[in-house]
Amino acid sequence: MRILSIHVDSMWYHATQKTKMAEPAGTREDTMKNCVVLFCCVEKLDEKNPAHVIASATKNVLVRLSRLKVDRVMIYPYAHLTTALGSPQVALSILQGLEESLRKESIDVKRAPFGWYKEFDIHGKGHPLADLSMTICPYEGTECDFTCPYCHHPIKEADMEHACSGAAVCTPGKTATGEKI
Repeated sequence: MRILSIHVDSMWYHATQKTKMAEPAGTREDTMKNCVVLFCCVEKLDEKNPAHVIASATKNVLVRLSRLKVDRVMIYPYAHLTTALGSPQVALSILQGLEESLRKESIDVKRAPFGWYKEFDIHGKGHPLADLSMTICPYEGTECDFTCPYCHHPIKEADMEHACSGAAVCTPGKTATGEKI
């Protein structure tokens, strides 16, 4: 999971148009002041262990909120942070799980609707800790065989077959050009 976290004075959005995977939008327009906006993107590998992704994201977000002395979060689905998107069903369940998990920690949470085109207006605070990028790993501990040479994500060799399906020269432990990883 990729998260771009921005400490803001205010965040406003308006859901303008549904996509084919849109959830029913209970709230199509909302705003939040003095909060941390989490632009969240669920990746294909997150499907391996959604519960761990939710728990790890919650832990990392809580640490961030503590440093900033903030207890308000807006979760904003943002598919543009990766080229390896997870399925819409898993993505929505992870975002809902993150929302629920943060609420259990007494965080005031709002979540923009998933699968909608949205216009937004954001006013960032602009201090040294205001912006932070996070990568949440779906694996626990050291169960990975190696890391991707491009994005440095941990990878299990068993997942390479799925990730490389259709690639003519890609083999586990090597890049698409045949270089050893």
